[in-house]
Amino acid sequence: MKLMFQKLKDNAILPVRATPQSAGADLFACLDAPLTIHPGETVLVPLGLTCQPTRDDIAMLVYPRSGLASKHGITLANAVGVVDSDYRGEWHVPLHNISQTDFTVEHGMRIAQLVVTPVLFPAIEETAQVDDTARGTGGFGSSGLK
Repeated sequence: MKLMFQKLKDNAILPVRATPQSAGADLFACLDAPLTIHPGETVLVPLGLTCQPTRDDIAMLVYPRSGLASKHGITLANAVGVVDSDYRGEWHVPLHNISQTDFTVEHGMRIAQLVVTPVLFPAIEETAQVDDTARGTGGFGSSGLK
């Protein structure tokens, strides 16, 4: 399978894996000028790219970069972004600053990572009742911490 990226802006940078076995390919900011993200602020950072995968049964997942999050407090506003295989618009990454200091994004900065995963397309039906299980209705935290 291939991901066929089109540059929508001349200065866009195609995704790149840091190592051959990297699960994620780095995504790069495509900016004409530096962009400052203030504490508590979310900004959409353009990538200058769109993509057409050669398979329809995949999702392209955009994850934060661990170094940006742990060292600078810059993460994704939506935790994980989902790009559907049929989306053809320009990609943007919603960066959120959870730190107490300004952070400036510059053109060509690695701001997120792309991981591709297969997806299933189950039929969705209504039912009058679901089966009981050992867990039952135990929700958040019901299994404890230890």
